Amino acid sequence: MIHLGEFNTLEILREAEQGVYLADADGNEVLLPNRYVPQTFKIWDKIEVFVYLDNEERPVATTDKPYIIKNDYALLRCNQVTDYGAFLDWGLVKELFCPFKEQAFPMKPGGWYLVHCYLDEKTDRLVASSKTNRFLDNKTLTVSEFDEVDLIVSHPSDIGMNVIVNKAHTGLIYKDSIFKDISVGDRLKGIVKKIRPGNKLDIALGQIGYRNIEPNAERIMHELHDNSGYLNLNDKSNPEAIKNQLQMSKKNFKKAVGTLYKQRLIEIKPDGIYLV
Repeated sequence: MIHLGEFNTLEILREAEQGVYLADADGNEVLLPNRYVPQTFKIWDKIEVFVYLDNEERPVATTDKPYIIKNDYALLRCNQVTDYGAFLDWGLVKELFCPFKEQAFPMKPGGWYLVHCYLDEKTDRLVASSKTNRFLDNKTLTVSEFDEVDLIVSHPSDIGMNVIVNKAHTGLIYKDSIFKDISVGDRLKGIVKKIRPGNKLDIALGQIGYRNIEPNAERIMHELHDNSGYLNLNDKSNPEAIKNQLQMSKKNFKKAVGTLYKQRLIEIKPDGIYLV
């Protein structure tokens, strides 16, 4: 089957005046126009193409790489707004359509908008929506605390920055956990810092191999994230203070801190431990 909005690896079937026809294993065909045909090729050569609908609503293949594919998210520029909706630049000859009903806020020419690309079941067309939250669901999570996750920065809020987690869930990075400039549309690595009631995801920036460190080191990392990246403990701290705060012995604390320091995950200063 040839999939709209996706990259397909197809075989060159035959030549035609307007280009070459490609086919999948089931014999379904799609045209690759002349402008995209390789200078040298042989029948039955395989080629990777992106398939979408042309201006006459016919499936067509291209070797151009779009800025967004089906079921993905990207920051796109609005080229024009008509009586029907907005048309976005996604790197292909035919622009990507965003109906008015799918605009979180009215789009304007020249503006940049984070959108989701999906296949409209009623029209069988690829369309965009800036109402990205409706494609995300936190009812059933596919992540756990301390998992490394892929993030797409969604939109700011009064308390931080909302993010899309693994293209499936919504999450939040609190202001006091943001230590560098980030903008809507940025793709980042992060960590699931905490799962709150209602499956709300607290996210921390970074790429840390939590699964590869010992449990006591993991506990310290958890406490650091819960305390804005700082703990007022070090190797000179009173054993009772360490036990009260971390529920571990001073010996285990020093061993765990050494592990984290060697992995360059923390800094040790006279007033305590800091998350890198």
